[in-house]
Amino acid sequence: MILRALRRVFALPLLIACACGGGRQAERVAPAIEFTAVPPAAAGGSDRTIRIAGRVTGAAPGQRIVLYARSGHWWVQPLTVQPFTTVQPNGAWENTTHLGTEYGALLVDGAFRPPDTTESLPKAGGQVVAVATVKGAGQYSDTPKVITFSGYEWQVRQIPSDRGGQNDYDPANAWTDAEGLLHLRLANRDGHWSSAEVILTRSLGYGTYAFTVRDTSTLDPSAAFGMITWDEEALDQNHRELDIEISQWGDPRVPNAQYVVQPYYVPANVARFPAPAGTLTHGFRWEPGRVSFRTARGTNAMAGSAVASHQFTSGVPLPGTERVRMNLYYFRYGPRPPQKDVEVVVERFQYLP
Repeated sequence: MILRALRRVFALPLLIACACGGGRQAERVAPAIEFTAVPPAAAGGSDRTIRIAGRVTGAAPGQRIVLYARSGHWWVQPLTVQPFTTVQPNGAWENTTHLGTEYGALLVDGAFRPPDTTESLPKAGGQVVAVATVKGAGQYSDTPKVITFSGYEWQVRQIPSDRGGQNDYDPANAWTDAEGLLHLRLANRDGHWSSAEVILTRSLGYGTYAFTVRDTSTLDPSAAFGMITWDEEALDQNHRELDIEISQWGDPRVPNAQYVVQPYYVPANVARFPAPAGTLTHGFRWEPGRVSFRTARGTNAMAGSAVASHQFTSGVPLPGTERVRMNLYYFRYGPRPPQKDVEVVVERFQYLP
């Protein structure tokens, strides 16, 4: 009798625990993702990133968010080497993303390995626990302005960048004239400065790059003109950035030109020189383990009378998906704005493998 009573006493908490556990299991919320901060809709391929945030309900320990931005294809964000976003204990998540026309978030198990790019996002199932997408905020024209210059097609930048400080870009500031010359303008319209940039539509890799540019010796000290290579993704190789830059960075006492292999904060990676008046051709020969810069008078950087040259053999990147860019922008860290509109005329771009 006593033994049966004890069995009933000990069985009662077990039954209650089972009932409560069953109730909790029945009430479990299905995993879901929501966005609380949606970036604007804009062209992809930008070096500008912006905040994106949201919240997850029903996430299990160890699960993470994978973000994508759509620009033609879907591209993992913020970088291929940093594809995961942590889910906080309260379910919130936050990161940065490159711009796109649409944004996607996946809640995934710890073993999931996201593709760098994909034509379509995966559906929920297996290691992908939940999927959500959202259109970029605001209105955006999906067809960027493209111009032809020196036999190549160049996309004209139309969205902001933080190069030289936060700068807006106006497609009207880049054009070719009847002679086929490229004009880039830094313009002040109603008190608002806008910059210019053109981006080659394909990668070229190792070879010789040359830019023939009309006189820049009187360029405003607060303006900067760049002839560069840039890869959106290659953070491990400093974006494969090789620079020829004409600027005094707000200080008229310093030389007005420099060659750079990034990162610029390594003193050996920068070679400054005075670029004289007149038409100059700036160029570089990019080879495995070496990049040789040269500036010459006239239209041939490799054969004309040299005014400057420098060779780098350390930190030279490997080729990848870098593209040539030419930009003219307001260097906002200087003590004052440009005194008037600035224009640079590029006569020719040449590339030889």
